[in-house]
Amino acid sequence: MLDRIGCGYLVLNREKRVIEWNAAAQNTLERPGEAANMASELSAALRRLVANVPAHFLPGSLSWVVICSRDDRPVILNETGLLAPDGTCIVALLDRKNRSAANPGTLQRMFGLTSAETHLALRLAQGDAPLDIARSWRLSRTTIRSQLASLFAKTETKRQAELVALLGRISVLP
Repeated sequence: MLDRIGCGYLVLNREKRVIEWNAAAQNTLERPGEAANMASELSAALRRLVANVPAHFLPGSLSWVVICSRDDRPVILNETGLLAPDGTCIVALLDRKNRSAANPGTLQRMFGLTSAETHLALRLAQGDAPLDIARSWRLSRTTIRSQLASLFAKTETKRQAELVALLGRISVLP
């Protein structure tokens, strides 16, 4: 589930070397054209990322910090203050540009949406405006408004922002 929402985690040993990770952390730390699929590569990538933190921090003292990585992808980092008895700690990474979308089949089954309503919902979740969607699909504003009204009724939402927030929460589902 963490991978679906773009939340990565790294488990670091006492020496601050990566010993465990998930795919979202790996994707966040990889640079274009360079794989980071081994613990040593991820440890080096984390050191490069932390080098962008404006001030030095002690383990356990860092709260959430936004870091601009080399390829200008903003990353949010949190090193938890809790250390396990063996000296391991967890670093959470959140790639702000992650755009996981709700599974279309899940949306259709959950709310009984038509194919057109599902596609509209996914476009709205991406931030597209209804009028822009109507233009790109060569449909009338009335058609899009009708589909949007049906989406609101089926999802029991009242506003577009509420619908998009719901779609964001559902995006973690398979």
